[in-house]
Formats: sequence, C-alpha cells, structure tokens
Amino acid sequence: MSDERPSQSLAALAPIGDSSAGEVAIELREVSKRFGQVQALQQISFTIPHGQIVAILGPNGSGKTTAISLMLGLRRPTAGQVRLFGHNPRNRHVRARCGVMLQESGVPFALTVRELIALFRSYYPHPLPIDRVLAMADLPRQASLAAGLLSGGQRQRLYFALAICGDPDVLFLDEPTAALDIEMRQAFWHQIRDFVREGKTIVLTTHYLEEADALADRIMILNHGRILADDSPGVLKAQVAQRRVSFDVEAALTPDIFADLPVYSLEIAQSHVALLTPKPEAVMRHLFNQGINLNNLEVVGAGLEEAFITLTQQKAS
Repeated sequence: MSDERPSQSLAALAPIGDSSAGEVAIELREVSKRFGQVQALQQISFTIPHGQIVAILGPNGSGKTTAISLMLGLRRPTAGQVRLFGHNPRNRHVRARCGVMLQESGVPFALTVRELIALFRSYYPHPLPIDRVLAMADLPRQASLAAGLLSGGQRQRLYFALAICGDPDVLFLDEPTAALDIEMRQAFWHQIRDFVREGKTIVLTTHYLEEADALADRIMILNHGRILADDSPGVLKAQVAQRRVSFDVEAALTPDIFADLPVYSLEIAQSHVALLTPKPEAVMRHLFNQGINLNNLEVVGAGLEEAFITLTQQKAS
C-alpha cells in the first residue's frame, strides 16, 4: 500500500482481549476520510463476512491504506461508521482478534525469531503454540537466529508468523509476498487458504494481480477514494471485452502491420507476438490474408490486469 502509512508498530496493534464469534467481520457504512484538503475516502460502504478472502486493489493514492487504517482503528473516519465484529475497531477486545502483517514492522532485530514470536504471543488471550507458528511460517531452522540476520524473504515470513501467532479471526496482509520467490509465494498462498478453511477472514492488499486472482474470493477496486468495482475475479474479468492473443511467427513482424486493426497493448519480442483485441477473428483474418503463418496460437479471455486497467481508466474521474 502506498498511501499515507501508519507509524504504529505491530506490537501496538495487538492489545489483550477476549474473543467471541457470530458477527459480520467488517462493516463500513458511508465512510469518508479527509486529510486537510485531501479527500482520501468518499462515502464508501461494504461488508466482509467471516471466512472470506478480500483483496483491496487500487493505484497509488487510491485510499487503500486509509481504508485499512480505519478498519484497524488506527484512524477515525471523518464521517460514517466503521465496525469490526460489530464494535468500534479501537476496542481492545476487538483488536485482540486481529493479526496484521505490514511491509515494514517495528520489531527489535536483536531478538531471535523464537523470542519475537513468544513476545507477540503474550499480547493475545489464546495464542497458537510457538512450534506450530514456526512451522506455518516455514521458520523452524531460523528459530534461533536474530531477526536482523534474516534474508528479505525470511523476514517476510517472520512478519507473517507475528501476524498469525495470536490465532486471529481477521488477518490483514499488506503486500505479504513482496520479497518471496515464486516457490515461496505459492507455498504462502497454500498456507493462506488453509487459514481461511479454519473460518478466518483475510483482507489483502497487493500489487501482484496474479496473487489477488489466485487467492481472493472477492476483489474491491478503489480509485480516488471511491469503490469502482466489488465482485469476484471471474465477474470482473468478464466485464472486459478484450481477448489476449499470442502466437509465434517465422519472420519477425513490424508494428505497422497492425496499424489499422483494433489492437491494444501490442508486444513483439523477436518471433513472439502478444496483443489485446476485442475482435480476435478480424485480426487473425488480416494476418492470414497477408500470408503470415502463425504457430502456437492462443486466444484467451482478458486477465485481472486488463480488467484492473480498464476499470480504473474508464470509471475513474
């Protein structure tokens, strides 16, 4: 998230409290937030039920961080109402039911991984066993290492461990796989899905649209403080008329051959061509009429990236 970032450490987000079940996890009603002359959020409303993974996406400055800060009780709305488990998110009992993973967290790097997890567990009424937390974050071999000696990917896994050690009902994840390689990212996705199977709720922000597509039950797109779209990845992708077309050619093509065609986002890399078009049949017909042989032809629906770009460009004002 790239809006104004709260300065509180992770420790400040986990006061001791009791837990109860049965409420809607998160609810915002006609919420607005202003910072001086800047209107960060404009009358947004939504409800997140238990057991759902929701990805909040948007360009820089769209209001993502402001929305998350309000849900966590780190900021107060200028207007409207924010509820976490049906209560004020600043309530200490409510906050004890949340886990938070920020991109950068204020933890003492001189402590070992095990010591940090033990410290953070003490903030919660019913924490998970340390060994289970280490296993879930894939950190057993680093348990005795000082946090300052961890690699970037290992540090991300430590932040995840600190976020889940209290066995939270709602888990907020801010760019959780930013420093992870592909294999580690997929392992992380698997762990998140397991967490949700236990009835947990996940609120995710990420710049990896592939990650949002793979994980989220529901995607919310913000821009200029307003909700542009709020639906499943499949529904959002279906709103985009373009099709992604890719193929290989024997001789390299030049962009001018596509000059009079309904072609967008054209990419030519030696013998490989990739493009977006709302009329793939017309494009193929033109190329065939030019005597161009196509190999490995693939035509698929637009992905989440195309849906995101289309929605933010067409609906934002």
